[in-house]
Amino acid sequence: MIYLLRHGETIWNTLGRFQGQKDSPLTERGIVQAEQMAKLLKKEMAASEQSFQLHVSPLGRTQETAARIERVLPLTARPESRLMEVTVGSWDGMTKFEIDNEFPGMLDGSNAFDWYFKSPDGESFDAACARAKDWIVGIHGPTVAISHGLFGRLVRGVYAGLSKQEMLELPVPQDGFYCLCDGEFSLVSGSADMISDVVAEEGFLPECQPGRQC
Repeated sequence: MIYLLRHGETIWNTLGRFQGQKDSPLTERGIVQAEQMAKLLKKEMAASEQSFQLHVSPLGRTQETAARIERVLPLTARPESRLMEVTVGSWDGMTKFEIDNEFPGMLDGSNAFDWYFKSPDGESFDAACARAKDWIVGIHGPTVAISHGLFGRLVRGVYAGLSKQEMLELPVPQDGFYCLCDGEFSLVSGSADMISDVVAEEGFLPECQPGRQC
C-alpha cells in the first residue's frame, strides 16, 4: 500500500510558474493544506497495525509538507530523489507566457497537459515514467510518499497501467491524497469541517473558504 501526497500550495503555484526542480515556499494556504493532509493521514492509518516508511522528494516544498506530517505521525522522513518533480530544464520556474515569448514556436501544437515535454533540455516523458516505475518496484512494505503534481500523475498512471493521455489528465489536489493498492488508486479527502478545524488551530484565514471555487 502507498499513500501518495502532493506538497501544499506554493507561492509559484499561485503565480502560474512551473516549478520543476526549482523551488518556492508554501503559502499560508499551503501550510493549512499540509496540516489537513496530516490529519487525514492519521485518521486513515489509525486502524492499521502496519509500520509505514515516509519517502519524501528532497525539494523544499515537499520537505516543508513532510515536517507537518511528522508533527502528527510517528514517521521519519527519508529523502528520495526519484520522487522529485519532472524538470523542464531551462523552463523550470517560468510561466507558459514567458516560455512562449522566450522560446517562440516551441509550444505550438501542445495542450494544457503535454506542454511540459516540449522543452528542448527537459526530462522526457519516457524517462520520467521509468523513474516512477523504478521507485514503485523498489517499495517493500507500506509507504507514505510526498511528491509533486506532474510526477504524482505519472506515479499513479504507471502504477495503474494508464495511457500517456490518461496520466496527464489526472487531477492533482493539494488538500487530499491518493491510496494506491492492488493496481488501483483512490482519492482520500477531508470534509469542510476538518478544513475549518485546521484553519482555526493554525490561526490562518484561507484564501478560499471551503466549498468555494478558487
